[in-house]
Amino acid sequence: MNAKLLPDRAKNAGEGQSMEENGYGMTEQKHQRTGIYTRRKDKTESVVYAGIDGFRLLASVMVIAIHTAPLAGLSGNLDFILTYCLGRVAVPFFLMTTGYFMLGAWKLSGCTEDEKVIRSMKKALFLYAAAFVFYLPVNFYTGVVPKSAGRFLQMIIFDGGFYHLWYFPAVILGCIIIVALMKRFSVQAVFAIAVLLYVIGAGGDIYYGVVNRIPVLEHLYKMIFTVSSYTRNGVFYAPVFLTLGMMMRDNTGEDGKRKTHKGMTGLVIGLSVSLLLMFAEGYFTYSHNLQRHNSMYLCLIPVMYFLFRLLLLVTGKAPGWARNVSMLVYIIHPAVRIGLRGAAGAAGVTGLLETNTLVQFLCVAVISFAAAAVFTYIYYCLKREHIEKGRADGPR
Repeated sequence: MNAKLLPDRAKNAGEGQSMEENGYGMTEQKHQRTGIYTRRKDKTESVVYAGIDGFRLLASVMVIAIHTAPLAGLSGNLDFILTYCLGRVAVPFFLMTTGYFMLGAWKLSGCTEDEKVIRSMKKALFLYAAAFVFYLPVNFYTGVVPKSAGRFLQMIIFDGGFYHLWYFPAVILGCIIIVALMKRFSVQAVFAIAVLLYVIGAGGDIYYGVVNRIPVLEHLYKMIFTVSSYTRNGVFYAPVFLTLGMMMRDNTGEDGKRKTHKGMTGLVIGLSVSLLLMFAEGYFTYSHNLQRHNSMYLCLIPVMYFLFRLLLLVTGKAPGWARNVSMLVYIIHPAVRIGLRGAAGAAGVTGLLETNTLVQFLCVAVISFAAAAVFTYIYYCLKREHIEKGRADGPR
């Protein structure tokens, strides 16, 4: 996810090297002969993106909560409001970071630097392929691998290879749609199209209990569900948050700094009101049994607008490893959950995890973050060794 080439910094790069901002306040430095990327901190990194990077970790915790329902044993209603309403900001947040850093930088370039979008999509595709293969044995064991080519394509393009991997095809497909639309329409028109797609998707999600009473609409959504198991995908769900993140970049300079810090009170009020409306929307559709799924609240759009605006204003320092750790936690936490249940079964304490979802949530979260931290540390050590070897092999 790389922003525009910064000529003033490129002038200071060493011989045979080029520098470009990656959208996270870090500068990637590429040696043209070896092709090795190194990073150095931008002086403004810890201030400009502290809120975003810090929230990545919280969003990862929210995703774990969604898959473990930690408060279900205490109160079903409380668990729904906190986990399946408030927790639903996690994935849109990740989508908006992609929209802000990658698509936003692409838009600032005049929508011409397609190679950087392609490079980012290749990285996402690589992560998706690796995670897909990682969870494939589990799918074979549980017998959920599709037997027909059509269903297998549906799994790859829309549903993902495991219950959380739908995010990767969603962000890839969503970016393709936004880039294609931006080539033909203004950003305002693209946002309007994305909102329309989201509203259609909400009809197959939290408002399905309403639309399935109308024969024409019921038939339409049944057709959609023959292609994708949910409307929470790269066509209906991802585009609006990717576009919203991209549009946020218009309120910043090319170095990522916001042009103004005024209006924070208004943003806090806007977020508070939007959250209350989303809680009301969620509880109403939940209590009236209208939901087919619970991802696509209409009020989630204004919630994400105000939340992301506020996060951009947060100053201070955020750990540089937050990006990698949060993504690793997202990918591995279901495997940790499976491993925990297996270990609990072997130890004869399965009931502890099955009946106490709060304990399950805490165990999965702690182990997932610990494993992600170890993997990240090993990765940085290997990368540092590779960089030092490249320097040693360089011209004397």
